[in-house]
Amino acid sequence: MITRCFYLLLAASLMATCGCSQANSTADLTARVTSQAEAAGRSSKAKPATTAGQPVSTPEAALNDEDAGETVPVRVVKKKQVPAPRGKTDVLPNIGKRSQGVDWPSFLGPNRNSSSPEKGIITDWSAGALKIVWQQELGSSYGIGTVSKGRYFQFDEVDEIVSVQCYNAETGKKLWQYSYTTDYADLFGYDSGPRCSPVVDGNRVYIFGVEGKLICLRATDGAEVWEHDLHKRFGVVQNFFGVGATPVIEGDLLLVMVGGSPAESSQLPPGQLNLVEPNGSAIVAFDKYTGEVKYKLGDDLASYASPLVTTVGERRWGFLFAREGLIGFDPAAGTVDFHYKWRATSLESVNAATPVVVGDEVFISETYGPGSTLLKVKPGGYDVVWKDNDRVRSKAMQTHWNTPVAVDGYLYASSGRHTQNAELRCIEWKTGKVQWTIPRLTRTSLLYVDGHFLCLGEYGSLILFKANPNKFEPVGEYLFENPKATDNQGLRAPLLLQYPCWAAPIISHGLLYLRGSDRLLCVDLIPED
Repeated sequence: MITRCFYLLLAASLMATCGCSQANSTADLTARVTSQAEAAGRSSKAKPATTAGQPVSTPEAALNDEDAGETVPVRVVKKKQVPAPRGKTDVLPNIGKRSQGVDWPSFLGPNRNSSSPEKGIITDWSAGALKIVWQQELGSSYGIGTVSKGRYFQFDEVDEIVSVQCYNAETGKKLWQYSYTTDYADLFGYDSGPRCSPVVDGNRVYIFGVEGKLICLRATDGAEVWEHDLHKRFGVVQNFFGVGATPVIEGDLLLVMVGGSPAESSQLPPGQLNLVEPNGSAIVAFDKYTGEVKYKLGDDLASYASPLVTTVGERRWGFLFAREGLIGFDPAAGTVDFHYKWRATSLESVNAATPVVVGDEVFISETYGPGSTLLKVKPGGYDVVWKDNDRVRSKAMQTHWNTPVAVDGYLYASSGRHTQNAELRCIEWKTGKVQWTIPRLTRTSLLYVDGHFLCLGEYGSLILFKANPNKFEPVGEYLFENPKATDNQGLRAPLLLQYPCWAAPIISHGLLYLRGSDRLLCVDLIPED
């Protein structure tokens, strides 16, 4: 339970609606974050909200959350399939009013590297500097949404009803909602909501549910275009935490990590993935318009690291950090170049960080055993540039679910499996040499924008620091306070962003989106003139 002393100390440093500070020193910052994490850990456990994510029964039903965006009638989408948007109908009209910036249509952004080209962020985080534009209570889920043409798409679950909700990205006005039922139960007792982010391409939005349903919707109104139950179709044996890899668009294809198995594997006891055999469907390519299967490849099971496609040399490459290791493939031909084994030996270990590509080199990292490695890829194979020593406990980088961010020859990420041993770290790309490391910030996720990193801690603290490989250079720290909330003793519970804050922040058209266990915040980070 949070102590009265903690509240008095925190209240003294927070404004009426949000807390903020300019970072004075690394020691001060880590001490504050550690105190916040310890206090929050004593007082709360992540709980799904039941206000915003619930299915609405009539088209006139409206949002009831006072803190959410504008309250308006909501269009409830009935389950009736429509033709795939093509040609002129495949254009999503832009309803946004902000003139600067770019969309964020998929997990980790347009290039899947958690980096934004936008400029002009607020760096003076003194009192009241960061304004909340709108906020919304969320259901159960772990992923953050995506932004396209003035719309924000969020994917959540409440009471076994999974919903995609479309909001005006600038006002929070709810535009439509599509829902379906699920009976997913997590093997380790984690929340049963989605882990993936929606993917928007043209006038289509794709969702991949934790139970294995892949659905294409029309982005303008949420009408269903097509759907597949991939677990049934490909014989997927439930992973520890369900589906957690967001699909990716490549030309006319939708590439999805599936990781199916032959029929006999379905008879195995739950959780015995060491006995489960793959059936060559690590990646399945679908026609993005019709949902037709175009090819499948890769003899491996699914992980939680989302697939990546990029250009290396003169051709397109796909990279999939599957359960047993990294698969390099040709996304046009549907052929495998290599399968590099990289996974801890323990049954419960998982690979969860998306590969990072710079030039013709690919970096992968995990937190349960082997750590990190850098490969130089070529058609049909690879060369190992460096890898962590498996006989040494200390590793260059051990990322859990967060994806490292590469900037000017260096990598920045949270290294460590648990809250208490996680460190914010910078390493040299070419060698893995550790440049600096900052302990006691809890597990964090990064967004790079305008020469700075926005670093979101899992207990809701937001830190701004400069991209500097020579030293950790904090600029500011922010805590968003909830002035209405109280605990069971009548004391104020100040943080709007509650544990677990595991999704990396995103930015689109100057608006920063942050989420905790049950709430989304939209913050004006690049004010328009």
